[in-house]
Amino acid sequence: MAMMSRTRDLLMEGFEGLVREGSFNWGLPRRGASPVDGDGDDDPDRPPSTGKQASVSGLSSKANAVVSRCSRIISVSTDDLQNDFDVQASDSIKQPKNYARNFLEYCCLRALAQASQVAGYLADKSFRRLTFDMMLAWEIPSSSSQLTVKVEVDSTVSLEAFSRIAPAIPTIADVVICSNLFDVLSSSSGGRLTFPVYDKYLAGLDRAIKKMKGQSESSLLSGQRSQRGERILEVDGTLTTQPVLEHVGISTWPGRLILTDHALYFEALRVVTYDKPKAYELAEDVKQSVKPELTGPWGSRLFDKAVMYKSSTLTEPVIIEFPELTGHSRRDYWLAIISEVLYVHRFVRKFDINGVDKEETILKAVLSILRLQAIEELAIPVCNRFESLLMFNLCDKLPGGDVILETLASTILSRSSARLNQPGLSSGKHSRYPFAVLSNLGVVSPVNNGERLFVGEIVVGEMSSLQKVVTESMNNYKKVELAQATVDGVKVDGLDTNLAVMKELLSPVSELWRVLVLLASWDEPLKSLVFCLLSSYIIIRGWLVYFLVVVLLFSAAFMFLTRLTSHGKPMTEVKVTSPPPMNTMEQLLAVQNAISKVEELVQDANIVLLKIRALLLAFPSQATDRAILALVVMALSLALVPTRLLVLMMFLEVFTNYSPPRRASTERWTRRLREWWFSIPAAPVIVEKDNKEDKKTR
Repeated sequence: MAMMSRTRDLLMEGFEGLVREGSFNWGLPRRGASPVDGDGDDDPDRPPSTGKQASVSGLSSKANAVVSRCSRIISVSTDDLQNDFDVQASDSIKQPKNYARNFLEYCCLRALAQASQVAGYLADKSFRRLTFDMMLAWEIPSSSSQLTVKVEVDSTVSLEAFSRIAPAIPTIADVVICSNLFDVLSSSSGGRLTFPVYDKYLAGLDRAIKKMKGQSESSLLSGQRSQRGERILEVDGTLTTQPVLEHVGISTWPGRLILTDHALYFEALRVVTYDKPKAYELAEDVKQSVKPELTGPWGSRLFDKAVMYKSSTLTEPVIIEFPELTGHSRRDYWLAIISEVLYVHRFVRKFDINGVDKEETILKAVLSILRLQAIEELAIPVCNRFESLLMFNLCDKLPGGDVILETLASTILSRSSARLNQPGLSSGKHSRYPFAVLSNLGVVSPVNNGERLFVGEIVVGEMSSLQKVVTESMNNYKKVELAQATVDGVKVDGLDTNLAVMKELLSPVSELWRVLVLLASWDEPLKSLVFCLLSSYIIIRGWLVYFLVVVLLFSAAFMFLTRLTSHGKPMTEVKVTSPPPMNTMEQLLAVQNAISKVEELVQDANIVLLKIRALLLAFPSQATDRAILALVVMALSLALVPTRLLVLMMFLEVFTNYSPPRRASTERWTRRLREWWFSIPAAPVIVEKDNKEDKKTR
């Protein structure tokens, strides 16, 4: 307990340093200058000039300017940086064609690991400009790059550059949601990120962190939050124009909804004050779940604007409604952030993550929510797919998301082992700011692990294991999205039209069934006789399994040949004749008739089940005696008759029922079987009213 308390104190101390206003002063020669300010330029929106700095051969001018600024941040000369890289990097990373970019990555990642430990770095415009310049330099690392002019003119960043630099500071981005975040930020600029949007995003993220800190230090839920040191992530229901309603049974109360990184709280509103908050647990395992729900007056299900919370500690579900005039984006936002907190604690429990690692993992979810709030502040449309920017939500939806979580857990455990093996990382200046609050969330200094050069969680010159599984999963997700787009495109309206489409799609099966019925009816005796003899020969020789193998292989060959011949051609469309148009009344009557038919089918099925129940309970009747005799005969047949012969007998019995020699006897036995079925009584049924429903209606 003392260790956990110390960890929590360190985390809060580090977070205070993260959000505290301040400028950068990393031991520079001249007072008042920031290491990210190339030459002391007062305009942070303009890339700093290089001045008279030492340059590295083979690097572009922009890359040299960034490397020079990185060397000042970490107080190491560019020559020493290059020597360190040459000593630690493997031969594959130092290949001439990629040397410039890999060396630039090495310098940038080391500088960011150092720079992001200073208080208030998100509020410093020079830091924002530096990180953006790093991305621009990553695009044109070599002096021989052919894209220099284009990138310098456009001054925009690609997804590849953003994905390599931004995740080095997980406050800004995370490996899992990095590509989705870039898509949102670059949606208004043609798929490339501009500095004004990037700068506004970081400023909004800084405000979101300060807002969370202010709420967490306020008197809100002070008694409930103190034991676990919970952070308040979101509050809603304080404005009369945006109320929040809690439904429990038939009672409804307006109030204030508060989400922390461990639980959901609701405070019912009285005249001028709030009631004692009710806590809905998200951290502990109480079989809880959250999902969208419909609400409406007097129990009707009309409005899709609510979230339902269920757990084993509640006797009945709780429904939280977010009324708004149009749409349900407010509900979707709350559902996403509640689910994010729920999913991160499930992840922590599943992989048994404890101590500082647990706090860091929870902070990953917290930072995802803060990023989403920064995006919301920018008023950039997210198409209500909030889960795409929340890493644990996204892993729950992505194909292979479980593999991403397993890889993430492995990364956390390996990082924990690295800290234990490097005592210097757990003492000194780093102990003041826990790893969860730092940008790298891991090992600060560069570590050479065999053939791979790590700086934090990023591997210089290649993708980490986590980045690889995320990339593979995102590629699979894009394929799923394309497939889903085809599904959405073929949906048609109207019951009659859908039935016509289904009839057309099932036409091959219907045709095959028609042929089998025709053969079994013996209307064409010669064809039926040939089919009967051939099928009997296959069964008696034991070739039935081989016949199925041939059918499967033929299907595979047909698909393969079709794929070869139709390569590059669009898929053949299914042509359906549209049924006559129906007005609203005709459609209602058609639906009513369909419901009536379904009701009749359910009634007939219940009668069959009740008659079987009467037989099993041996209700006194002649039918029961015959059923017992039939079961004994069937059991003896299965025990004594070989399976192959038994299958042949069953086939001949079914297929030759209406052959000319057996037609008369089949009709007679069918009549007797029907009479026997009608003689079976049904088991009695008593329908009772539910007492709970009576109580709710009173």
